[in-house]
Amino acid sequence: MSDFLVRGTLAEVDPEIATLIRLEHARQLDKLIMIASESYVPAAVREAEGSVFQNIYAEGYPHTATIGLPEDEILDYEMQLPFYRRNADRRYYKGVEYCNLVEALAQRRAAEVFCPPGMKPEQLFVNVQPLSGAVANLAIYEALTQPGDTVMTLDLLHGGHLSHGSPVNVTGRRQRVVHYRVNPETELLDYEEIYELAQRERPKMIIAGFTSYPWAPDFERFRAIADSVGAYLMADIAHTAGMAAAGVYPNPVGIAHVTVFTTHKTLMGPRGAVIITTDPEIAKKIDRAVFPGLQGGPHFNKIAAMATMFKIAQTPQFKALQQQIARNAVALSEGFKANGLRVVHGGTNTHMVLLDCKSIAQRDGVPLMGNVASRILDLIGIVCNRNTIPGDKDAANPSALRFGTPWVTQRGLREDDMRAIADVIAYVLKTAKPFAVQGAKNLTYSARVDFDALREGVRRVSELVQKAGRDAELPPLSYPHVWHSGNGKPTVHVRGQQAAAFLDAVLDASVSELGIGSQKQAMALGRNRVPMTAVVVRRVEDGFVVEAPADQVAALRQWWRALSDGYVIFDDAQLEAPIPGPVAVI
Repeated sequence: MSDFLVRGTLAEVDPEIATLIRLEHARQLDKLIMIASESYVPAAVREAEGSVFQNIYAEGYPHTATIGLPEDEILDYEMQLPFYRRNADRRYYKGVEYCNLVEALAQRRAAEVFCPPGMKPEQLFVNVQPLSGAVANLAIYEALTQPGDTVMTLDLLHGGHLSHGSPVNVTGRRQRVVHYRVNPETELLDYEEIYELAQRERPKMIIAGFTSYPWAPDFERFRAIADSVGAYLMADIAHTAGMAAAGVYPNPVGIAHVTVFTTHKTLMGPRGAVIITTDPEIAKKIDRAVFPGLQGGPHFNKIAAMATMFKIAQTPQFKALQQQIARNAVALSEGFKANGLRVVHGGTNTHMVLLDCKSIAQRDGVPLMGNVASRILDLIGIVCNRNTIPGDKDAANPSALRFGTPWVTQRGLREDDMRAIADVIAYVLKTAKPFAVQGAKNLTYSARVDFDALREGVRRVSELVQKAGRDAELPPLSYPHVWHSGNGKPTVHVRGQQAAAFLDAVLDASVSELGIGSQKQAMALGRNRVPMTAVVVRRVEDGFVVEAPADQVAALRQWWRALSDGYVIFDDAQLEAPIPGPVAVI
């Protein structure tokens, strides 16, 4: 061929990336993903995001005449294309006639989804260009405040967001930020305290929106507080936009001066953000703040995917899903309480639950902390994130876990399954023995759990994963999980820089002095150094090959993988002593 177009599938052009994508897809389906800010994006949305709209540069906006058009007029190509040729648009590039239609369609569908009672979609002004929620938040700051203005937000440690004025974020450095907090007794928002703080601080803008506060706010009360001091009210529903779209969470559009949300959480769309206002003057300021204030050309493949996402959000199936997400979160919270664990903020009526790890296990005054707890749960196949809660001193050592129910609900799990998840989390983490190691500056919190409990946790999670089913799109490739047996391999291969030191620690004999091709008999050690099984260790070019009885190979491989990961108890008398590693156990 005479052209220079690169042809071929991804597997043909870049097999390495193709394999990593397949492995990631397998990971997502082999585990229970309970990250509150994640969801499984429908294939149709991913198809739109992967389209040729990726190739287009389109700085600016469609013609103002497209604002408020109903969908059938937007899609009337016979009229829209002549209009474009005669009148152009507000962009710096040509060749964007279909981009204009895609953006107008995404705006219209968003307006239809979030239009409150008593208003019409054409009364909403929608910007679908922000590349992320943080950028959208910054654009609102840019549009509605000046450097040095006071902005009032929820404290990060109590459930606020970095881009709401954290000192490590630009929003916390350009404006004067004051924080409202939850009541220390109830762990709930106290609107009287928020009102008093607003009267005292006289903010230019108040943000009602949270990243880890699990209760829906009263937007009407927030608006009344904002009005009492002449402040703008910004509603950030990044996490809960899908629930608001389905009527499961209060819709702030028409109440707040401006509403912002991301599109990749409960909305289950591409990674991006949307800003909506009903005030045309605010809309102009926001449009200028997004472009040219903060961004260049928008990502049109994402805007096309947003349009598809908003179409899905108008279906009965989507509404039923969001209702089940909320029911599942309540069931998860109840399951934790039934196991004697403390649910932060007392419960939930959204999609997230926060669990106080300090209520699960303590040892010699050292509590279980969120970071190590999340790592342990990842080993059994439950993916969540560490999180701060009221009472934490900083974000470096959060004492809680945050769980979200969107993804597991999408896969068909329901209330009984949530209670089963709570049971297995409690079962595994209650075996934890926390400890702290003094570093150069700070304490590092860690913990180790019982290996048999870990294995039982894997078994229970695997049953739930099988119940949820797998995506038919997935090629036959498994995530190389620590618990996979090794496909019947008769030996265990240990390699890595720490391989010799690792084996010296887990055997009753040293193998460090072995030369290549040499071998030695030894005994593999179990918990508290109790003999587990006899093995033969042979040195090879890239590590060691270990022969064990056929009925012991899979168990030995799992035990050593778990020891390499560093979160199981090897010696109760020397709990803090680390096993050398990590190593690859194959």
